[in-house]
Amino acid sequence: MKVAEASTIEDLRALASARLPRAVFDFIDGAADDEVTLHWNAADFDSLAFCPRVLVDVSKRDGSGTILGNRSSLPLIVAPTGLASLAWPLADVVLAQAAHGAGVPFTISTSSSVRMEDIRRAAPDARLWFQVYLYKDRDLVLSLIARARAIDCESLVITVDVPLLGRRLRDRRNRFTVPLRPTGRLIWDLVRCPRWTGQILSNGVPRMQNFVDGQRAASVASLAALMTSNMDASVTWDSIGWVRDHWPGHLVLKGVLHAEDAERAVACGVDAIAVSNHGGRQLDSVTSAIRALPEIISAVAGRTEVFVDGGIRRGSDIAKARALGANAVMVGRAGLYGVGAGGRAGADRAFAILAEEFDRCLALVGCPIAAHLDQSWLRQRE
Repeated sequence: MKVAEASTIEDLRALASARLPRAVFDFIDGAADDEVTLHWNAADFDSLAFCPRVLVDVSKRDGSGTILGNRSSLPLIVAPTGLASLAWPLADVVLAQAAHGAGVPFTISTSSSVRMEDIRRAAPDARLWFQVYLYKDRDLVLSLIARARAIDCESLVITVDVPLLGRRLRDRRNRFTVPLRPTGRLIWDLVRCPRWTGQILSNGVPRMQNFVDGQRAASVASLAALMTSNMDASVTWDSIGWVRDHWPGHLVLKGVLHAEDAERAVACGVDAIAVSNHGGRQLDSVTSAIRALPEIISAVAGRTEVFVDGGIRRGSDIAKARALGANAVMVGRAGLYGVGAGGRAGADRAFAILAEEFDRCLALVGCPIAAHLDQSWLRQRE
């Protein structure tokens, strides 16, 4: 199958699995421990059933939405993904350009493989957001925030569910490390995946470029150690106010699952909450984001926008999230599957698939305007 022939995100996932070394694919595809939450993220979408309306004029449909004051062709945000260039050279640029082509925002990861300034140069008109962790080194955080302001990022996303890194057993079993270290399996994969190997040899092993200050070289290993050692398990709600004081744009809190935390986030003055369990990559057996969404929607009562992240693999999943009250979804793995399958063409195809499926879903459920979706279109299957 070629990328252009892919009909679903699962098709792109299969193509990416065939093209990428197993350790790299598992790094993208895998999650924490037994991956129970990874399964729930998708399964809990499947537990929601549509109850369509009939004899509705759906000849003209509007799937657009407003995300933090700006129109978007889809109620979708490309989520931050670290070290994306393991999937394809300059993957962050590719995804930013594809997101712009799809008319949706793109979130630059702190751990992106391309410097944020280079992403802006390559995608000058894109709606760029920037994601940051509250590292121990607050001067580093301030520096990253200042750079994001300088390249005109419209929103800052603070990820708050990583006091320390989760345990990902696929990575351990594959002996996946940053930087990549030779193992028998990796060497076999390098032989099995000649296109990927050639691209890595030509472009170099990806590293977290936002930590490189441009004045001195830094090894991949030292950059990884810098990030890991800087994770701050002592961060509290006081830090959100500190960020608010230094960031004049939209502020998004990503990683909220509890209603009381959502209420505190509103009190801290955030502009949006991203209901997320980090794609199941942190704590296993934590609730799915879509299951937590209604409680969060009720708690914030319209005082801030709400996004949902985790398990979105179909355009119909976007419709379900909108019907439950989310302003937009955040999509990470779907874009990476596309990039891993075929670079820019794969990324474009991933977003086109979601758009096509979402549009078809609006027609078939009898709701021509996405903003009009509500819980009356859904039923819960036990």
